[in-house]
Amino acid sequence: MKASIIIPCYNSEKTINLCLNSLLNQTFKEDYEIIFVDDGSTDKTKYLIEESRKKNKNIKLIEQQHAGPAVARNLGAKTAKYDILVFTDSDCEAEKNWLEEMVKPFSDPKVVAVQGAYKTKQKSEIANFIQLEIEERYVRMKRANHLDWIGSYSAAYKKDIYLKEGGFDSKFEIASGEDSDLSYRLSEKGLKLMFNPKAIVYHAHAESLENYLKKKFGHAYWRVTLYSKHRQKMMKDSYTPQELKLQLIAISIFIVSLILSPFNLMFAHLALTAFIISIVLMLKTAKFMFDRNPTIGFISVPILFLRDLSLIFGFGFGLLNKKSK
Repeated sequence: MKASIIIPCYNSEKTINLCLNSLLNQTFKEDYEIIFVDDGSTDKTKYLIEESRKKNKNIKLIEQQHAGPAVARNLGAKTAKYDILVFTDSDCEAEKNWLEEMVKPFSDPKVVAVQGAYKTKQKSEIANFIQLEIEERYVRMKRANHLDWIGSYSAAYKKDIYLKEGGFDSKFEIASGEDSDLSYRLSEKGLKLMFNPKAIVYHAHAESLENYLKKKFGHAYWRVTLYSKHRQKMMKDSYTPQELKLQLIAISIFIVSLILSPFNLMFAHLALTAFIISIVLMLKTAKFMFDRNPTIGFISVPILFLRDLSLIFGFGFGLLNKKSK
């Protein structure tokens, strides 16, 4: 089974060589091509790809005006010559057997899309917190009877299905929600999606709390667009822990009650109750992290609380922006 690897890139000069070299050194025995879609970079990204292209005919470079990763991926898919489309990001480093593991599940003719896994080589506490947060979700995905989520950082699709479905929705201007949207559309048609945790790419997660919270704010902001298309997924999907959704409800009640507490003592009691409930709901994740890294587990609850605040405010701003349009 031959494959086309598609990587959108925008000002990726710091990471592109690491990504590219990892893709050139795959154990995959079949033919494969590597398609970089430059999204209007203003740094040396294109130059670095061109230099590698001179040495390897399997590398292709497509250029577009800055339009976002969804548009870039779709452009790459339209020019791909093989039947399996495999996506990763320009800041990812693939394991040597990554492509082999991404393609392997397609031996089942019912499988139309495959999800790989993130890992990190970083040592910082925030980066490892993020990694454990992701790994908890992988546990959930392994147990799911029906998978309905695939992240574009390590994703593969049958080309005919991808093109028939229209690929990624260009309404998602940044890398947030467009992969969930496509996954939901495929899942809603009863098509089979599969998770292969052996298909690993290494990623440089946010190193600071500030950058992590900014990303969470952005993800929540674009969830408004996502849930406007798939309202039923607000209740349940195979990737998002139910405890997280309950946390967001509890913290929202806490915020509103805290604001109203000067006017009525009842709201102060409600705020305290909601706060305690939100902390209790975080303990499952905290234990998961503590069992794997005691240091991260020890600091996890305050970070989780700040994360939830970022998600709430991001979603709120998304709602306000949607109503103003």
